[in-house]
Amino acid sequence: MLRSLALLLLATQVHATDPISLFIEGYAGLRSVAQGEVMPIHVSTTAAKFEIEVCRLGSTREVVWKKSDVPGQAHPVPDDASANGCRWPESLRVPVGAEWKSGYYEVIFRAIDKGGQWTHRGSRTATSSTFFIVRQAKPGQTSKILLQLSTNTYNAYNNWGGFSVYAYNSRSNNQGHRVSFERPSASQFAKWELPFVIWAEKNGYALEFAANEDLEFHPELLGSYKLVLSVGHDEYWSAPMRDNLEAWINKGGNVAFFSGNTCCWQVRTEDNGRAFTCCKQNYHLDPIYASRDFKTLSTLWSHYLVQRPENQLTGVGFLWGGYRQSHGQFMEEPSEYEVHRPQHWIFEGTSLKRGDKFGAKDGIVGYECDGCELEWRNGLPFATTQDGTPKTFEVLSTCPVRWHPDDVEWYEKWQMGRTGAACMGIYIQGGTVFTAATTDWAHGLQGNDPTVMRITKNVLDRLSK
Repeated sequence: MLRSLALLLLATQVHATDPISLFIEGYAGLRSVAQGEVMPIHVSTTAAKFEIEVCRLGSTREVVWKKSDVPGQAHPVPDDASANGCRWPESLRVPVGAEWKSGYYEVIFRAIDKGGQWTHRGSRTATSSTFFIVRQAKPGQTSKILLQLSTNTYNAYNNWGGFSVYAYNSRSNNQGHRVSFERPSASQFAKWELPFVIWAEKNGYALEFAANEDLEFHPELLGSYKLVLSVGHDEYWSAPMRDNLEAWINKGGNVAFFSGNTCCWQVRTEDNGRAFTCCKQNYHLDPIYASRDFKTLSTLWSHYLVQRPENQLTGVGFLWGGYRQSHGQFMEEPSEYEVHRPQHWIFEGTSLKRGDKFGAKDGIVGYECDGCELEWRNGLPFATTQDGTPKTFEVLSTCPVRWHPDDVEWYEKWQMGRTGAACMGIYIQGGTVFTAATTDWAHGLQGNDPTVMRITKNVLDRLSK
């Protein structure tokens, strides 16, 4: 008995000297800043001191700023952090140089210690990262092309704190309806936008950058550009974002959507951009629903209550699109486009003929794609325009796609089992709007597909002038 008690006391003493776990996490206080401004950074760490490194990601990785021996402090995580943010105090400010190129900047946090004082003295390290965007202080000074990054989509999928706006990766499979930017971030930049940026910069195209929300809070910058780009998975849009871009298009501005599932869900930005709400299929829980003023209802843009399908902006939408080589749809078939109108300037220099196909090597048609309601005449597809697609829309290429049944059972206007088509196309309505209608277009640039590269070049060269 005495021996057992002695062992228990010894174990208690050892555990009392165990070091606490080492961690470091943080977030940027804003999504974007202009050159010459400062970016507040919020960090929580058990380390006494930590290091921060800031680098621009593009055709090269360029470290622009580092700071060591930054005092560290651990902060509690509120239960509602996913929805209302961490509310951690500011740890430091990054002075963004006036000479820093507009772009996507990765922020890396590093902490290291030597373990416990008496035991467990092994050296430990912890790292994590966040990001922010640097806008051009004088918009249009280095480029007439603006790439607005899909920062709303990054936030929608971020489940830090327990909840995203998706059930599959949220606590207890219970999706959230409001998500905060003020928490350690997630990013999809490397998957889609970075391959596009690398290709563009290596091929002599200068780009200037903005966050999704800059179309809402800084619409004046649009007037300095000829072409606005959306790349990859640009899924979540607010009404002011859309209003401002559509007004700019009507005045002659050009847009190229090298993206898919674009502008699918309407969000409402709240707290001056710190968070947004999107109730999605649970739109009846949105306070707007009870007001019966449905124009900002946070559900599908194409929902019959909203009456503003994304087709009116992009030419295509997800209701007539779907999945390819994902969600169990068309998993074995090649992800490629079939050409229908090879005489169009989009295909200049490709040598493609009607019926030719391209993009299979890199699977450019997937994983989420947009389409429009089609009618076929003499073997050629035409947009019916009954779904909101502009009357001037030309269907250039198509590929069959389909929704997964689980995604559409809630929407009573959906025709179960319908096969749609990804529809690459273009329309003119003041300015010119091109859509690749697929999230994975940039994978063709990454894979050096000659047709994908030439089409992209044709679009950038013509619409940025």
